[in-house]
Amino acid sequence: MIALITGGAGFVGSHLAERLLADGDEVMVLDNLSTGSIDNITHLKNVPGFSYAIDSVTNEPLLAEMIDRSDVVFHLAAAVGVKLIVEQPVHTLETNVHGTEVVLKHANKKKKLVFIASTSEVYGKSVDVPFRETSDLVLGPTAKHRWAYACSKLIDEFLALAYWKERKLPVVIVRLFNTVGPRQTGQYGMVLPTFVRQALASQPITVFGDGTQSRSFTYVGDVVDALVKLAGEPRAIGDVFNIGSTSEVTIQDLAKRVKKMTKSVSPIVNIPYDVAYEAGFEDMPRRVPDITKIQSLIGFAPKLGLEEIIRSVVEHVRQC
Repeated sequence: MIALITGGAGFVGSHLAERLLADGDEVMVLDNLSTGSIDNITHLKNVPGFSYAIDSVTNEPLLAEMIDRSDVVFHLAAAVGVKLIVEQPVHTLETNVHGTEVVLKHANKKKKLVFIASTSEVYGKSVDVPFRETSDLVLGPTAKHRWAYACSKLIDEFLALAYWKERKLPVVIVRLFNTVGPRQTGQYGMVLPTFVRQALASQPITVFGDGTQSRSFTYVGDVVDALVKLAGEPRAIGDVFNIGSTSEVTIQDLAKRVKKMTKSVSPIVNIPYDVAYEAGFEDMPRRVPDITKIQSLIGFAPKLGLEEIIRSVVEHVRQC
């Protein structure tokens, strides 16, 4: 199999590239390094079957050529992270919507299988937890830029499913729930690497809001395993799947666990959302997936628990 990974120099993309190469597949990476890093794929440069291009998916002649050479496209390129989304809403919308548009357009010419990486953010303010793929989606008002990312990803989903329905382009949509692990950066607001770096540097561990909001963290290796298995399952085409862990933890408790594991002297400090992001910022109180659908199809079950996940991130940060 020859796979094209857009955003392949990013956190999830680089781990997916590693896994596919280990399985004997060929991998092409396309990344403009806006949020990814060349350091994430440097160790892959001499691996047989690996190639990369530092460019954007909006370079349509290049994108078309790479898609034409591939069997499957994992479209992971996107604007990510709450901090980036709040600060750059125009960039978020343009990058996510237009990028997906051109990927689907060119993939459709040769009917190449496309994976669209969506997000648990699309469930918005819904209180119907755990979130099911068929659940109603509840977003905040357009004046709240915080919801721009969720909206952009929903447009991606609608467009991909429209291509499947109308033009029979094989697509699979995956909604990722707080994927974490080595190589993830806290630069754009990712909570676990931020906490770990703060703890190891004896800086205050900053919890936004009151810390009662809960999340379900999934190890990147488990997510990659699910992607690879879905790619080999024809019944996944034209459908939407949650990928995540059903075990949830409050952000306040996560901070305490990081502090304990690192044996840090850092104080845990709560920062109001208005100070951390912007006035009137809204957050999701809980974010837990129902994974019945993907379990039934490919037997998905996360292998790494939270303690092991935290330990892997701590070890990685210490080595950097």
